[in-house]
Amino acid sequence: MDCKELLDSLEIIEKEKGIPKETIFEAIETSLVTACKKNYGTSQNIKVDMNRETGEIKVLAQKEVGEDVYDAFLEVSLEDAQEINPMYELGDFVDFEITPKNFGRISAQTAKQVVVQKFREAEREKMYNEFSAKEKEVETAIVQRTDGKGNIIVNLGKTDAILPMTEQLPGETYKFNDRLKVYILKVSLATKGPQVTVSRTHYELVKRLFELECPEIFDGTVEIKGISREAGSRTKMAVYSNSENVDAVGACVGQNGSRVDVIVNELKGEKIDIIPWSEDPAEFIAAALRPANVVAVEIDENEDEKSAKVVVPDNQLSLAIGKEGQNVRLAARLTGWKIDIKSESQARSTDFIDFDKIGNNSEVEETIEEETTEE
Repeated sequence: MDCKELLDSLEIIEKEKGIPKETIFEAIETSLVTACKKNYGTSQNIKVDMNRETGEIKVLAQKEVGEDVYDAFLEVSLEDAQEINPMYELGDFVDFEITPKNFGRISAQTAKQVVVQKFREAEREKMYNEFSAKEKEVETAIVQRTDGKGNIIVNLGKTDAILPMTEQLPGETYKFNDRLKVYILKVSLATKGPQVTVSRTHYELVKRLFELECPEIFDGTVEIKGISREAGSRTKMAVYSNSENVDAVGACVGQNGSRVDVIVNELKGEKIDIIPWSEDPAEFIAAALRPANVVAVEIDENEDEKSAKVVVPDNQLSLAIGKEGQNVRLAARLTGWKIDIKSESQARSTDFIDFDKIGNNSEVEETIEEETTEE
């Protein structure tokens, strides 16, 4: 690489990659100092000067001006210095050119290496910036292979990403060239470029998928107020409409379940309960326990820990609690309330709640719109 080629390369890199030429000039000079000391073993204080206009390279020994010279490699007398330039004073440094005769070959190799290195660094940083901007978003990934440790390597188009075992849907199998939606969990800058970690289990994946399927969510007409998820099994999502003319639950479900079905299929059959959000805790808790019906809800606001007592029909106690407690567990996470459930007969026999004070919960039930949910 001659001087002209080098300068042309720097122009291209500055324009296309945004790396200032001065940054590369300084990097080349620093690398050449190291190369010079390595190849010529000099103990002098040296620096390399690269002409910004012509690309010409000079090796300079820096000597300090002193009254007495104890080390000719490091010092120069005031008398000798002032012969070069009368303006020199004690303590100044004088540059003496000591460019080796065959230094051109070394400088050309070093310059080329620095340019290639800076180019690669720019590519890595550009890729990192591109994917870090996509962090917490959803991308389509194509399955490539396993890494032998149970992790799945997927391709995101311009780079590969890792889907760790902990972020994989329980029971989901991954075959070469399978296409799937993933949530970009984390992007970090590694030696070879961006290291991207993706997830299939994060609750935000469900949120982003609904944003893609429901224009009403994307434009803010419908808000997702909360999501509780046990990946691969069931999700509960609370939604609210900012428009009287838009049914939040209906917008998410879609005509004949068209919208929610797309997401259920993407998540390999994961059940999704879409629940109308309410600022009334009793109403919200009753809705969150669907598909079970609720007889009454008693809110205890006197304790530091928010808790609620819920009564359900005798034949729906197991439905309200869910398999291994899943339904009530997800409802508690979604609402932020600790929920204690009993059947109506249990509640009446133990004075679980004051029915006379609360009355029947039919009013609460009537306010909860009938919605289509995946059960």
